[in-house]
Amino acid sequence: MTGKGGLTKEQLKQAVCEAIDRNGNRIIGLGETILHHPETGFNEQKTAALVADAMRTIGLEPQTGLALTGVKGRLKGNAPGPRLAFIGELDSLRTSDHPLADPHTGAAHSCGHNAQIAGMLGVAMGLSAIGATEHLAGELVFFAVPAEEFIDVEERLRRKEKGEIEFLLGKPELVAKGHFDDIDMAMMIHVGSHDQMSKRSYIADSSNGALVKQIRFFGRASHAGGAPQLGINALSAAMLALNAIHAQRESFYDQDTIRIHPIITKGGDAVSVVPAEVHMETFVRGGSRDAIIDANLKVDRCLRAGAMAMGAEVEINTIPGYLPQRNDRNMGEFFGANVEAMFGPGSFDIGGHRTGSTDMGDIAHMMPVIHPYVASARGKTHGADFRINEPEHAYLTPAKLLAMTAIDLLYGDAAPAKQIIADFQPAFTKDSYLAFERGLFKKERYRPAAE
Repeated sequence: MTGKGGLTKEQLKQAVCEAIDRNGNRIIGLGETILHHPETGFNEQKTAALVADAMRTIGLEPQTGLALTGVKGRLKGNAPGPRLAFIGELDSLRTSDHPLADPHTGAAHSCGHNAQIAGMLGVAMGLSAIGATEHLAGELVFFAVPAEEFIDVEERLRRKEKGEIEFLLGKPELVAKGHFDDIDMAMMIHVGSHDQMSKRSYIADSSNGALVKQIRFFGRASHAGGAPQLGINALSAAMLALNAIHAQRESFYDQDTIRIHPIITKGGDAVSVVPAEVHMETFVRGGSRDAIIDANLKVDRCLRAGAMAMGAEVEINTIPGYLPQRNDRNMGEFFGANVEAMFGPGSFDIGGHRTGSTDMGDIAHMMPVIHPYVASARGKTHGADFRINEPEHAYLTPAKLLAMTAIDLLYGDAAPAKQIIADFQPAFTKDSYLAFERGLFKKERYRPAAE
């Protein structure tokens, strides 16, 4: 099949890959610049400005300030059709012992989001450089989004209280503000570690979702040496709750892939004082909404039990986190064919379940998406030893794979994309999604009955 201008689909793919290579130093430079200037979620002002400037250089007219820091640009095809988004995440983690961590904030790109942004911009450079939209129907949307990592809960709750945000993650906030209303399907690529992947690239069928818990135990202070019997030890209440949560593990079905991993963020004020206030945070992860809700009820029960045992009080703040991911198999197979065209047979794997979480899962409940991984790093994801060791594969390969997959979907009259959208069965409409998410917010204060 030959499109407008005489280029076949395969010729168009070859041309865009060559254009990405010609812009390779620039794309890698963007990724490395972001790597060395990490910013946490909803604070990505410098990274967002860099993205907007890069889009303007390409000839796009970006929208900025979406959900505080999001940036969106677009290219229109030669005919109406599906609107396909390429997504990159602006934020970093806090990994203070990472060698490239910001010395003041502890922020570090120990998850590779800098490569997502570079790859997304690389797609825009490649497709615009060769005039690819003459051969494509629909619209290409380049979307840099904030706050995928669920960190800094206190800070984000303060932003929520001030009305700056409603949700504590970027993509749910963008949905609520209407910035996904003009998108029909979406793709992104995550850096993977060779230490954790056996293939060059893979797409899981699904991954865990999560609720987020912010917990405060309240006891009574007293001299820890002179009169501990007059205090109520909030740390002991928290430790009992932690042990009760651990004891629940055998009550979970293996297929639900429940993961609960609490941390204590405040253990007391002074070693000589019976701890009167202790803070904890945890995720409650699982492979389905029902499994997460069931596990969450058990966690709440354990938290109340710890408080009751010590005569303390507990405040439990439940916050919507991530919905379980659902990658579209048909989109994934187009992507996988391009991986094997680039790296050879057997270089791609599809299927199975991941126990991590992403707010791309929220988008996947409303439209077809894929969230594949490409191995181009070493070390543990989210770890201090995580590093991109293959810059070309981290920054340029995702751009090529996304661009080629977009050509597969939108070439000519965009028949494959239209069919995927027609076959997709959403779990939520936008309105029902927002109603579900808003219903997850819950704050409870539990006081044991007086003796």
